[in-house]
Amino acid sequence: MDLTDYRSSASEQARVGDLMAMIPGKGDIALDVGARDGFISKLLVNHYSTVIALDLAQPEIEHERIQCVQGDITSLKIDSDTIDLVFCAEVLEHIPERLLETACRELARVSKNYVLIGVPFKQDIRLGRTTCGCCGKVNPPWGHVNRFDEKRLAELFPGFVVDKQSFVGETAEQTNALSSALMDLAGNPYGTYGQEEACVHCGGKLGGPKSRKFWQKVLTKLAFVARGFQKPFLKPHGNWIHVLLRKPS
Repeated sequence: MDLTDYRSSASEQARVGDLMAMIPGKGDIALDVGARDGFISKLLVNHYSTVIALDLAQPEIEHERIQCVQGDITSLKIDSDTIDLVFCAEVLEHIPERLLETACRELARVSKNYVLIGVPFKQDIRLGRTTCGCCGKVNPPWGHVNRFDEKRLAELFPGFVVDKQSFVGETAEQTNALSSALMDLAGNPYGTYGQEEACVHCGGKLGGPKSRKFWQKVLTKLAFVARGFQKPFLKPHGNWIHVLLRKPS
């Protein structure tokens, strides 16, 4: 299956291609958590006899070997130790922090052998924040409420060992407390308003940024200046981290 059928950008093709390269051979059952339109599920059928495509709203995927299931990552209606590969990418960064450990325990519980995780690596979720036009509260970019590195992923899956690990892409994007505070006061005019994700506080559609008053434009300029001072000292790192976790026999 050609990756360009779904994701045309080079960065997305690289990310998905890297995930597929980490799949540990072939098996009987794979679980695709957060399946959405089924793009990954259709790739997984090249490796597994049956793929369970799970999402909060039941996916609609037409394929004889894909079972579409409505479900919640924090309470999976699946027996323990039954899934050869649990695939979970672009999901954990969206899970509310109070439920994150529960979600990871569920992924670990249903896995018989492997869990494959893909999340943003050391993302500065203060950068690109939005201000909701409905409730006026500040949102993280793309609905990403969690930040991950190697240590945190290992802590979330204490019963597993790292079988493979890779990094995709490169970024040095970062802000600071002063710059992000100034952007909040300015109404976050350059946030990720084009995202599909709703406000994490009220569930409303974010829409676009509101028009700014003169003093907010001044604050925006000061925010860019404050951020600019740190740029010479920033070092690039991977944009995404992919980890294949194995359950010891």
